[in-house]
Amino acid sequence: MRALVHATHRRYSSANASLRTSEPLRILFCGADDFSIASLRAVVEAQRHVPGLIHDIHVLHRTAKPTGRGLTKLREVPIKQVATEELNLPTHAIDTFTGWTPPVSVNLIIAVSFGLLVPPRILGHAQYGGLNVHPSLLPDLHGPAPIQHAIIKRRQYTGVTIQTLHPQHFDQGTILAQTPHPGVAIPREITAPELERQLAKAGAELLVDVLKKRKFVPPHEPAGWYATSNGPVSHAPKATKHDLFVDFEQHTLADILARQHAFGNPWCMLPNGHRLILHEVVDTGIIDAAQRAPGLFVDPTLTGGQRLPLIRAACGNIGTLKKSTYEGKKLGHGNDKLLRMLASSSVSS
Repeated sequence: MRALVHATHRRYSSANASLRTSEPLRILFCGADDFSIASLRAVVEAQRHVPGLIHDIHVLHRTAKPTGRGLTKLREVPIKQVATEELNLPTHAIDTFTGWTPPVSVNLIIAVSFGLLVPPRILGHAQYGGLNVHPSLLPDLHGPAPIQHAIIKRRQYTGVTIQTLHPQHFDQGTILAQTPHPGVAIPREITAPELERQLAKAGAELLVDVLKKRKFVPPHEPAGWYATSNGPVSHAPKATKHDLFVDFEQHTLADILARQHAFGNPWCMLPNGHRLILHEVVDTGIIDAAQRAPGLFVDPTLTGGQRLPLIRAACGNIGTLKKSTYEGKKLGHGNDKLLRMLASSSVSS
């Protein structure tokens, strides 16, 4: 009987969803980076090719920030140029919602990688509330850096979630769509930018599907499956300098490579108190048979006669350090100084 009730409910819900209608959408799209640009382009394409779905789109972005030596130049967020020059959309810039009201009538707000919580006062202006594209299988990796933490935590799968905008909290809205089980596989060697591009495309497609099927029209039907999958659930806070720190006595080579793939440039502390940035660590596939202490060393017999710094990680695996930067020295040229130090003493951290 219970199965029959569930089947009847699913048929009713599907029929209900297919009959959903909405007024033509007047969208306020809040975005910033390349991840949000993918969704914006997809929404513009939907406006062009789906009659009656979208009336107009306005883009909201953060104000330009001073950059460069002396902070004399202003750097605009990437979405502004795409919106104005490529897509010919009107834009608005803010750094806070305090005292700000949309200058045009909107009935749906879409926020993607925006960085500011859209407050209830603004959501109240929109008949259909708001939507968000989040690059994880919520509730796992809720927070501002889900892509990097998916790699750091060695998740096998991740995905994209379309959720409603919660009026008080990030990543606590109703899930309207989610990448199907088991999600998007995360290859061992993939970097955060590569994974971001993959998820940006998937997120843009899923967002447009939500718009076409009018899933934003109440009553909302929760569609998240990950919460009931017994999978791990973690927070994905903004990366700090500590997240990039490598301790050879504590971290395995897999830990070091994961940091490199997620953040680009991990760093370690040398015994003399100076910092070394590790630009390019490569797994040699060799396990240390000499049982050295974890740290940096040189052994040309392991590098085909080349003099390259090697890393003995906590697990015993050995990696090659092909490029580094020594604190205060020329970018990318740290290996020269490091090799001289290794030649005169045993260096480890």
